[in-house]
Amino acid sequence: MKKVVIRRVLISLVLGIMIGLAISEITFRFVQETARLPQEVRLVILAGTAAKVARGEQPPSIPPDMTFVLGDTLVVVNEDEVDHELGPLWIPPGASARLQLDSVENYALSCSFQPNQYLGLDVREPLTFGTRLLGILTAGVPLGGLIAVYSLAAWPAEKKDDRS
Repeated sequence: MKKVVIRRVLISLVLGIMIGLAISEITFRFVQETARLPQEVRLVILAGTAAKVARGEQPPSIPPDMTFVLGDTLVVVNEDEVDHELGPLWIPPGASARLQLDSVENYALSCSFQPNQYLGLDVREPLTFGTRLLGILTAGVPLGGLIAVYSLAAWPAEKKDDRS
């Protein structure tokens, strides 16, 4: 009887981990942009951006929100003919400025090169192998335990003796 229970628990744990793997990998596909090491990200303010913003137009080269990994450095290059601002950065024409993203936060920075005058920066933890493994085990092991308990309740390991 013990062998049957141990085998059923092990099979349930393997099944739970495989289901956890499938669920975790599907959800990790949605955060694929953070599955990388920190890097330098360049944001170029093209010539004529200030005129477009004054007309209420969205500059085509600048997204309204951006996602980064903890440790990224945002380099803003101003190719426009006027000064621009991004949060604490002041970027004269023909110059560049750097912003180190060293804390996990959702920033809403004042921004002179967006029609709505702000730029959203989402800084996330990088998605690593360890993060993925933790997600798989966090979902899979409890699920495997539940499968084992329910399988033992639904199909007991030993037959009941009906002698009276």
